[in-house]
Amino acid sequence: MEQLVKKVQLSMGQVRHARLRPSANSFRYGDYTLLLPLRTLGDDALPTRLCSRNRFNLLAFYDSDHGDGKTPLLSWIDNLLKSEGVADADGEIWLQTFPRVLGYVFNPVSFWFCHRKNGELRAILCAVSNTFGEKHYYLLDTGTSMPWGVPLTATKIFHVSPFCAVEGKYRFRFMRTTQQIEDQKIERIVARIDYDDTLGPLLLTSISGNLHPISDAGLAYAFLRFPLMTFGVIFRIHWQAAKLFIKGAPFFKKPTPPSNHLSR
Repeated sequence: MEQLVKKVQLSMGQVRHARLRPSANSFRYGDYTLLLPLRTLGDDALPTRLCSRNRFNLLAFYDSDHGDGKTPLLSWIDNLLKSEGVADADGEIWLQTFPRVLGYVFNPVSFWFCHRKNGELRAILCAVSNTFGEKHYYLLDTGTSMPWGVPLTATKIFHVSPFCAVEGKYRFRFMRTTQQIEDQKIERIVARIDYDDTLGPLLLTSISGNLHPISDAGLAYAFLRFPLMTFGVIFRIHWQAAKLFIKGAPFFKKPTPPSNHLSR
């Protein structure tokens, strides 16, 4: 239990989003995510009273919200990686995701950070969801170890927003750093996801936060600082869509989703 308390992480930070054209639109808001070491966690419960695994609580993590919703998470991600030729991601698998808040969650994006046994980052799986209940996976794989901060790209093939066409590329950068602030070491994680359509850069987004060992005190603070956070996620998506509509951003009808739910 003590090992889990030290390894399961709570990230406290913010989401930033900026649209560059045809009319500028930007926002940022505070949030928090869980970082779960899936191999260390195994089938164990989470080591807190306020955040449960697979049962209702103030906050909760449900295995069925991830992967295919049926296969045990470690088996699912290991099988997926091996089927894509990534046979050496045999170290820790960190899943960064929003928790359920009072039973509700919507995850626009979750990240699976897949490591080798020696600690090197080997591949990253980005799970992207839209408000139509569809999900797509982008596997970021360079064929070898991936230093934190290295630029990565993926071709966009999945519909997320009616104000962006399904074309162009995503540009990713993931950073996990440690800073010494007075007598305390603060670990920080940042995911930058920028989007270029055929005309060039269109969206600049990031999810960032300081990492803390999970605790009931930290979870209570996160909940009280950002009450009903996951309800707010879906509300903000529709609020920003309304603003873009008023500003006259081009509108694209939802296309048929790709038959293959994984791309590279």
